[in-house]
Amino acid sequence: MIDVAGWAPEARETTEVIGVAPAAALAGVLDAEPPGEELPPLWQWLHFLERPAQRELGSDGHPREGRFLPPIPDRRRMFAGGRFRIAEPMRVGDTVTRRDELASTAVKNGRSGEMLFVTVRHTFLRDGIEIAVEEQDLVYRSGDAAGRTAAPSFEAPAVEAPWTLPMTADPVLLFRFSALTYNAHRIHYDEEYATGVEGHAGLVVHGPLLAILCLELPRRAGVAVRELSFRARTPVFARQPFTAAGGPDGALSIEAPGGVTAMTATFA
Repeated sequence: MIDVAGWAPEARETTEVIGVAPAAALAGVLDAEPPGEELPPLWQWLHFLERPAQRELGSDGHPREGRFLPPIPDRRRMFAGGRFRIAEPMRVGDTVTRRDELASTAVKNGRSGEMLFVTVRHTFLRDGIEIAVEEQDLVYRSGDAAGRTAAPSFEAPAVEAPWTLPMTADPVLLFRFSALTYNAHRIHYDEEYATGVEGHAGLVVHGPLLAILCLELPRRAGVAVRELSFRARTPVFARQPFTAAGGPDGALSIEAPGGVTAMTATFA
């Protein structure tokens, strides 16, 4: 039984100068033009990275211990979604402080048993003034992985929308995104581990990468985004064709093979 009674990690602050290189590198991964001085929404995920020592990692590649990692045995982590509200954009050269705090926890029962939902809030400040707030929703299971995922479809989805961005994430793209975000979770680069230990149907496309691809649609259309929310619904696997779809009405999604909507998002 999951029990996190008494778990109340203290808030933490980290300060960083926003450099130009990470955004240029991500633009290369996405075959896009670099964004200029303003950091696009969610591209802050390239900054404020934790870089634990190798000895501090667990068998899944994630750190064994951490301020906002719940104290439950044999943790398995999933990215569930989040929200982001922007008052002022971050810019290259800015000195930005990120304040991290635990926003909420909730234990729920799912098909695979008990799950712990954790929301971590990141508040970004420039010169002491709040410029943006992000909340990340993460789901943790304790114990063995769920049953093996069914074999995925590789048929390209048929999508009609004002904005579309067809994609296929091969292992090279996943490796490069893992490197940019310093994400060592083995489900993104170790296929034997992803399928044999965690029960996935292949290498898993990063949830944050799918969210960024959703936001590429308004960015490439020249539409400013000040507020957004997104929810991961089902995994997308390496080599599966998928499409980021949406329009100026503010609705976005990731459409995967077999008529599956892998992520939904809204912006304003």
